[in-house]
Amino acid sequence: MPASIAPTPASGMPGWFANQIANLGAFTMGRVAGIGDVAIFSFQTLGWLFLRRQRRDVLLPNFYQIGVMSLPVVALTGLFIGMVLAVQSFAQFKALGLETRLGSVINLSLVRELGPVLAATMLAGRVGSAMAAELGTMRVTEQIDALESMGANPIYYLVVPRFLGCLVLIPTLTIMADFMGVLGGYLYSHLVLGIDYHHYWANSREYVDAFDFLMGIFKTFFFGAAIALVSCHHGFHCEPGAEGVGRAATNAFVHSFVLILVLDLFLGIWLNNVHDFFRPEGPRRLL
Repeated sequence: MPASIAPTPASGMPGWFANQIANLGAFTMGRVAGIGDVAIFSFQTLGWLFLRRQRRDVLLPNFYQIGVMSLPVVALTGLFIGMVLAVQSFAQFKALGLETRLGSVINLSLVRELGPVLAATMLAGRVGSAMAAELGTMRVTEQIDALESMGANPIYYLVVPRFLGCLVLIPTLTIMADFMGVLGGYLYSHLVLGIDYHHYWANSREYVDAFDFLMGIFKTFFFGAAIALVSCHHGFHCEPGAEGVGRAATNAFVHSFVLILVLDLFLGIWLNNVHDFFRPEGPRRLL
């Protein structure tokens, strides 16, 4: 029998299987250790948040970079998302004879889901990656080690201001995304699709209430905290070299985005249960 098709000796199987089990165990232990490291990092950040007051000259530059500089991209994204919702929903509503109720679906989708998630995604892409790259560069160039050698806590000076900026300003960015999305959906529906503005806004007021708006704003606090903690953690634990900085920035966005979607799922389930508890008659109907 040729050597290329000779059967694998039975003695090799246990060793191969043991190696696979060892690799799986090492992967699992690495992931568990990583989650624990992020948890410790988060508790340290929250501890310094309440232990010492932040200086205004440190907070304001971070607030400007996180909030003011993110407004244009968030506003533009919200405007076009509202238009896209109008384009994609009109055909189905027209087939049912419910064109005038298009505004209820557009505005409800924006304030409950798309506005908060898109604002958080833009924040993770623009701010989260930048924070990871900046802190990663400081780690590679040993600036963080220099802070520690001088007796200063780097989490207090570098992480807490960024955490506060994301936590405080992401609701404002979400409100901007909601406003521009509602405006974009209305402009396209009224000017292009010819839907009467009175019925458009009347149905929007009927089917979108304060709870829907507050539900989206409530989610954003968790999104902002997740973006700041994940991005700063990747920057603090950056690998040496330019490649390590780039990998930290990429991983910061990817992990933040996945965490945003996971949080959105579980928060949405919980908030829907809260809504059903206080409104037992059930959801509002379009028909």
